[in-house]
Amino acid sequence: MTQTSYVALTYWDLAFAAALILINGGLSVAFRLGIERTLFISAIRMTVQLMAIGFVLKFIFAQTSPLWTLGLALVMVLLAGREAMARQTHRYKGWWAYGLGTTTLLFVGLLAVLFGVGVLIRPDPWYAPRFVLPILGMILGNTLTGISLGLETLSTSARRERAAIEARIALGSPRFEALSTVTRQALKTGMMPIINAMAATGIVALPGMMTGQILAGVDPVEATKYQLLIMFLIGGGTALGVLLAVLGGARLLTDDRHRLRLDRLMEEK
Repeated sequence: MTQTSYVALTYWDLAFAAALILINGGLSVAFRLGIERTLFISAIRMTVQLMAIGFVLKFIFAQTSPLWTLGLALVMVLLAGREAMARQTHRYKGWWAYGLGTTTLLFVGLLAVLFGVGVLIRPDPWYAPRFVLPILGMILGNTLTGISLGLETLSTSARRERAAIEARIALGSPRFEALSTVTRQALKTGMMPIINAMAATGIVALPGMMTGQILAGVDPVEATKYQLLIMFLIGGGTALGVLLAVLGGARLLTDDRHRLRLDRLMEEK
């Protein structure tokens, strides 16, 4: 990969760029949207989180330690699992409220990173955090969105179509067959964001990773290759993650006697 010098940004540059958020706040005030406080808090939170992770990654990259890399990767997975739970209107009760999304993200993230880094990129050493952690972060972020949408659609549709599902069960349909309609809808909804992203990439939008590499001086063709690799990993990981989460969620919504168990969902707050 050929690299050239890049233009370094100062903190004053970032401060001037952040001033653009004031436009968003002004629009909120002008149209009485009431989101200016949330907007500014989100912007401050994003800044603090990104600056903090920047220093953390700088430290971990310097160590090149599999233990440090594994430790941060686990923290990322656990926080992603929490986000998946927080985005549900009707959460599952008990441990599965957190465990379903977390275990799915752990499996998909591990599989995608091992394939992408260990088989395709093959850095030396193979656990190089400069490759493992950014790829894991992109996989988790996109798969998290798909899983959240899939589980949300599953629980909402199951509650809405309760009578039809129970009627199929009463007529002798197994639980997964009775839930087939809502399961298909949940799978389709969960996969739609990555499908839309792939359709728009390259024509409507230049992805963040590719843009960042180009700004850092990487040859555009090489940046494109890496972006394609990441998009394929994200696409495969999202599809697998949504499938596992939705099927797991459908199983939790029923029991071994093929009864619909909506009582396993928490009421909307």
